[in-house]
Amino acid sequence: MRGSGVESTGSFRYIIAKPIREIKNGLSGLSPDLLKRIKIMIVLGIETSCDETAAAVVNDKREILANRVLSQLDDHRPYGGVVPEIAARAHLEHLDRLVAEAMDDAGVEFDDLDAVACTGGPGLIGGVMVGTMTAKAIAFAAQKPFLAVNHLEGHALTVRLTDDVPFPYLLLLVSGGHCQVLIVEGVGKYKRIGTTIDDAVGEAFDKTAKMLGLGYPGGPALEKVAAKGDPNRFGLPRPLRGRPGCDFSFSGLKTAVRTYMDGFPVEQQTEEVKADLAASFQRAVGDTLIDRARNAVFEFMRDYPEGKTLVLAGGVAANKYLRGRLVELTDQAGMQLVAPPLELCTDNAAMIAWAGLERFRLGERDDLDFKPRPRWPLDPEAPKRPGAGVKA
Repeated sequence: MRGSGVESTGSFRYIIAKPIREIKNGLSGLSPDLLKRIKIMIVLGIETSCDETAAAVVNDKREILANRVLSQLDDHRPYGGVVPEIAARAHLEHLDRLVAEAMDDAGVEFDDLDAVACTGGPGLIGGVMVGTMTAKAIAFAAQKPFLAVNHLEGHALTVRLTDDVPFPYLLLLVSGGHCQVLIVEGVGKYKRIGTTIDDAVGEAFDKTAKMLGLGYPGGPALEKVAAKGDPNRFGLPRPLRGRPGCDFSFSGLKTAVRTYMDGFPVEQQTEEVKADLAASFQRAVGDTLIDRARNAVFEFMRDYPEGKTLVLAGGVAANKYLRGRLVELTDQAGMQLVAPPLELCTDNAAMIAWAGLERFRLGERDDLDFKPRPRWPLDPEAPKRPGAGVKA
């Protein structure tokens, strides 16, 4: 939709604006020095790391000019999960059209861009390659700088687009492939203080939902069913609770759900049983996250007394129950919990465009011979643990 005016969403703005070229023409009478001072920086972002094909245009006024996201859920639902080859083919089929639509939504042409950013990793390598090659082609043809963005950095910096959160802040990054606690000191400056030693929390949600026969995608389905259940019915474990450190573990929790399910004959695996198991599982995850996050908050406040914000990011950040539990924690600690709007928690290109813009403002660029990275830790200096690390 095109027109005039501003639609507010949270503390940032989606712009339904006149074409940028028209705005620039209206400034043509100003002096070159003044034009330089008021120049609007515009970046095209592309995201293809998993099963969303996305393109967005963002400017340095913290405005999202366009944000197109094409979900591949229907393509993968018959398989109960993401099939990498199907995902890559879908990106290849739809990405050019989404880029064109995003550019049209924003009212810009390639000459109006200041840079082109894309997810360079981590992620499914086929999809990352499609997005990277498309971004390189646009950057080369339009003679614009190219930026390969770490997908995790896109999630980490989204709150600076939506809420202008200052550095430093504590980040809890939770998604289908990642579960980490990091201290964000600045753009490109991340200190990881906790990670999962086995499964990511989003993966635990998806696999538990699959065991309960709740469909795909599992996380939202489980949250919906859990709202109808009794969270006290099943005594599920709280892995690592009470132990020092900020690491997570969720594989044992999944195993406990399976054990309970196997204890019921098929005819007794009723909707009530499934709802109670889902609710018990979700509460166990909440208790575990709170316990580990509390340790992280204490460490962060000790070493960074000027920091007052816990940021929740990644697809699991869309879970309203977990958000509520973390608000209780930050209230007790005298901190603020900030999470992006729900539509910017899951994978999108606006976060990639913004992370690219943040890097671009610091003078960073990437060469066109950049190689896509299926694994790309935000903190390469973090200690590696057996069975842990950044998952694609």
